[in-house]
Amino acid sequence: MEIDKDILIKAQQWLQQPFDAKTQATVQELIDNNPALLADSFYKDLEFGTGGMRGVMGIGTNRINKYTLGKNTQGLSNYIKQSFPNQELKVAINYDCRHNSQELAKVVADVFTANGIQVYLFADMRPTPELSFAVRYYGCNAGIVLTASHNPPEYNGYKVYWADGGQIVPPEDTAVINEINKLTYSEVNFNGNDDLIIPVGKELDAAFIASTLEVASFNTPQAVKDQLKIAYTSLHGTSIKLIPDTLAAGGYNNVYIVKEQSEPNGDFPTVKSPNPEEPEALTMALALAEETGADIVIGTDPDSDRIGIGVRDLNGKMILLNGNQTMVMMTAFLLEQWNQKKGFNGNEFIGSTIVSTPMMLDVAETYGVECKVGLTGFKWIAKFIKDCPDQQFIGGGEESFGYMIGDNVRDKDAVASALLVCEIAAIAKAAGSSFYRELLNLYSDHRYYKEHLISLVKKGISGAEEIKQIMVDLRENPLTEIVGLRVVCVEDYQKSEALNLITNEIEPINIPKSNVLIYYLEDGTKIAARPSGTEPKIKFYFSVNEILNAPEEIDVVEDFLTNKIEAIIKEMKLD
Repeated sequence: MEIDKDILIKAQQWLQQPFDAKTQATVQELIDNNPALLADSFYKDLEFGTGGMRGVMGIGTNRINKYTLGKNTQGLSNYIKQSFPNQELKVAINYDCRHNSQELAKVVADVFTANGIQVYLFADMRPTPELSFAVRYYGCNAGIVLTASHNPPEYNGYKVYWADGGQIVPPEDTAVINEINKLTYSEVNFNGNDDLIIPVGKELDAAFIASTLEVASFNTPQAVKDQLKIAYTSLHGTSIKLIPDTLAAGGYNNVYIVKEQSEPNGDFPTVKSPNPEEPEALTMALALAEETGADIVIGTDPDSDRIGIGVRDLNGKMILLNGNQTMVMMTAFLLEQWNQKKGFNGNEFIGSTIVSTPMMLDVAETYGVECKVGLTGFKWIAKFIKDCPDQQFIGGGEESFGYMIGDNVRDKDAVASALLVCEIAAIAKAAGSSFYRELLNLYSDHRYYKEHLISLVKKGISGAEEIKQIMVDLRENPLTEIVGLRVVCVEDYQKSEALNLITNEIEPINIPKSNVLIYYLEDGTKIAARPSGTEPKIKFYFSVNEILNAPEEIDVVEDFLTNKIEAIIKEMKLD
């Protein structure tokens, strides 16, 4: 394979200072013997996506390593200094269980302290939501967490948070990127000052747990809590550091932990993917639930921002719920609790995303509460909170198994979510119902919304081009009919416009631009296409709905909607 000239020039820059001897030797080895890997390592620079910067660890500009993270941190340091002049500057840094996370966190800390910025550095791995909490708790200007969420073991990542505790959003993200792009690697200062590092330990855990109890515990009687049995797995991740203690502090003592998955391990040896969105990941937790007679299964991803749950159906069989189902249940419960406790004054809101279930809008309407809908990623929900200081945020989430309660944490939070789902399940059980039956009652009150997600993985340079072409085809040759149903509207978030195919009228979309297309059919079906911002894949989201007259009719309606989704997928040639 012949090496592209531009890629070779880029790689050869890594054969000299400031890159260390080991890095130089590795790059030379790639040039001499592995041009394909060289190309993938240098053909582009890692970019900030919906969840920050994430990629495979290794040598090169398209890899997570000391130099790419150092350059990012130097650019961020420069921007922090510009944004907060004449202030004592502080950042918080957290990391997860992945290989090299702790070491990379120290590299990042060194660059900050070399620039005179004080660092609150977590002494041990902790869940990502605790970093968001720490930023505001310590009054920091920014925060960093080293994590690749649920990606495979070879990945790591770098999430940037701003002073409000939310992930970085426009205009800060563009400004930071501009600062990074101004730099050469030789301008990065790695000569840290350990005197500016403050270790973060158990005292923050205590504050975080207390904050969680404030938003996710509802004075449920202890006798009610004692009835609930919980099977829990951390999937080798960081939640083991906080969720057992949080549940205990909340009064939940019947917690059975999957021991084989309780030890943090960046290889994730017992699962194909440490992602609670994947049913296989919760196999061992489901088995433990059967062994112990648990009422609910809880599983979290490595950095403990996503949560998957399993509950018993009407026949007592343990089933897994998707992120949309868990989200609408938590939202409806929070709204009802809020309504009973203090009522609504018109200033409250919940949050969701454009690819999540439309049922969130129905639930909000029932209580007369606004539902703000933004792009994928909790940074946009956090931005709603920041931009609307006169409104009270109750809760919100997205389909990808994430949820946020209140505004003490400005990101998805599996720790608080774990406590909240236990509250819902315990109260339902004590009333002679169950989490699942209450979900079906909610569907009966509205409609039964069924969602489905397909992720098409397209790796490498050719994969990126293929994803790009798929979106071009959907834009330039839009579908006008699917499974015999008219497409009535196409929302193009890259163009910031919605085209009504019945009237040919175009309405503006007042949401930041993003490479997302959404088709709406005449029966309320919703189909969205979105390339991932952090992974080499394109995602298709399907939402269909039907009336559910009674919980006992769920199987019939479920089969009908499943067949409908399968027909759509087949016609769109996505199977």
